[in-house]
This record gives sequence, structure tokens and C-alpha cells, in this order.
Amino acid sequence: MSTSEQPPAGPRAPVSLSPSRASDFMQCPLLYRFRVIDRLPEKPSEAATRGTLVHAVLERLFDAPAVERTAPRAKSLIPGQWDRLLESKPELAGLFAEDAEGERLAQWLGEAERLVERWFTLEDPTRLEPAERELFVETELDSGLRLRGVIDRIDVAPTGEVRIVDYKTGKAPRPEYSEGALFQMKFYALVIWRLKRVVPRRLQLVYLGSGDVLTYDPVEADLLRVERKLLALWEAIRLATETGEWRPRPTKLCGWCDHQEVCPEFGGTPPVYPLEIVSARPPESGESGQGRIGPVPPAP
Repeated sequence: MSTSEQPPAGPRAPVSLSPSRASDFMQCPLLYRFRVIDRLPEKPSEAATRGTLVHAVLERLFDAPAVERTAPRAKSLIPGQWDRLLESKPELAGLFAEDAEGERLAQWLGEAERLVERWFTLEDPTRLEPAERELFVETELDSGLRLRGVIDRIDVAPTGEVRIVDYKTGKAPRPEYSEGALFQMKFYALVIWRLKRVVPRRLQLVYLGSGDVLTYDPVEADLLRVERKLLALWEAIRLATETGEWRPRPTKLCGWCDHQEVCPEFGGTPPVYPLEIVSARPPESGESGQGRIGPVPPAP
């Protein structure tokens, strides 16, 4: 998923759950707090920005007729999409602020080209007609938990079978970590199931960094398990929001965290908790399947 989920400034209690934020909480509850409640700024990274760029190119390529969806055409879209990114997020220019000769930028753009080229060895866009691209989805479960996210691509077969596709610009995980990689896809499958009453036929992760394609065919029992997991996760988030207790969970990923200066694991002190610590009211109930599909609204 390429669309940024960076919320606007100002603290507020969580009101919905996306795959990225769910993963944040499972990785480290304090990281979730820093991103969702404190809204601490994070520096853009070359890797994440390159992923956003590649996603934009693969989305735009399908604007062309099938016969024109070639690797050269896709690569030709990269400069224009990079300019669009800079226009919408001028701060990204800081990634190459000390690159006076443009060598690092050229190398970075070349890496994006190689990722785009590799996609053509994994899928044939001349034979694909996506039903949706960069699709915002949102639904409310019976419990009142609101789920939302952006799906890279949805393919619908003539028979009505649904395939959810997600592009990853990194490398495929080792088999023992594949379940974690599929969590995001099962999240999306749950949302589509609740909205459309159709269990997606296939979930497909396309890893451009390593040239692998990971697929999984879910069944209803899978999605029910994911729903139970998300409800338990949301209850833990609700409790932490109510008490203000967000515990850090140190892992190897801490080395890449932007918030080490305010993390107790690195000798830092978190900002003063910006929410009043009071008993949280239970969420209002909603009808299963209530939701919407459409353009991405402002993040909550």
C-alpha cells in the first residue's frame, strides 16, 4: 500500500484501525502511540519514498491501452511521477539536498527503474484489466471497530472471483515469516468480505525487490480468525488509550526508529501524554458490512 497515512497535527484518541497501524501496535505499542496519538514527525526515507514512486508508476501505467503497457513506457513515467511527488510533498527534496551533482538521485531513480522492470517478469499488464487501483476501503464491524485501508489493486474475473494484489518493493520474507506478511492481505480480505459478502478468491503479494510472488487463497474461517485478532488488538489499544500506558517493545527494528530520543529504551523521555486519562466509553455498535468504498478521505 502506497498512500501515506500520516495524520494531521494535533493529538486525538484512535478512531479506526488500518493494517499499518495494527502492525505498529503489534511491533511496539509505544511506536503506535508516537505515530497515532502524539503525531510525532518522521523523516522521509529513500526506501519508503522509492516505494511510493514505484506504486504510482504501476498505478498510472494502467491508464494506457493494454498494448501500450510496456516496460519502456512504465520507466518513462518515473520522472513525471517523481515531479508529482515533489509537488505534493516538497519536503522530499531534502532526501537529496546534499547531492549537488545529482549522482545519488540518478542512482535512486535507476533503482526505481529496475524495480519497475522486474514487475514485467512477474505479471503481464497487457493481460490485466484491474477493477480497482489504489482503492480506499472502510467498514465497521458489529463491535463498532472501524477498519480502513488502501488496496493497491483488485482484479475481478469474469466469473466474479476477486483477487487482491499488493506490490512490495522489498524482498520476500523467509517462509517462517510469511504469516506476518499475509496479515495485511487478510485484513483487506476481511474488509472486502464485510462490504461485499464475497470472500476474495486469492491474495497476492508481488515482491519487486526479490522477484517473488506470494499467494494465499483464504477461506471464511481465516477471516473470522483475523477479525477476532483485530478485536483483541483494538481492546488492547483502547485500554492503553484509557490508562496512558504504552509500553515499548524492543526489537532489532528499533535501530530504524525515528523516535529513539524520546524512547525509554534509549534513555529518552516520552512527551507528556496529550490525552486525558479517563474511563473510555465502549464503542457504539454498528451493522456488519456498513462502510464505503471510494476516494481516500483525510486520515482520522
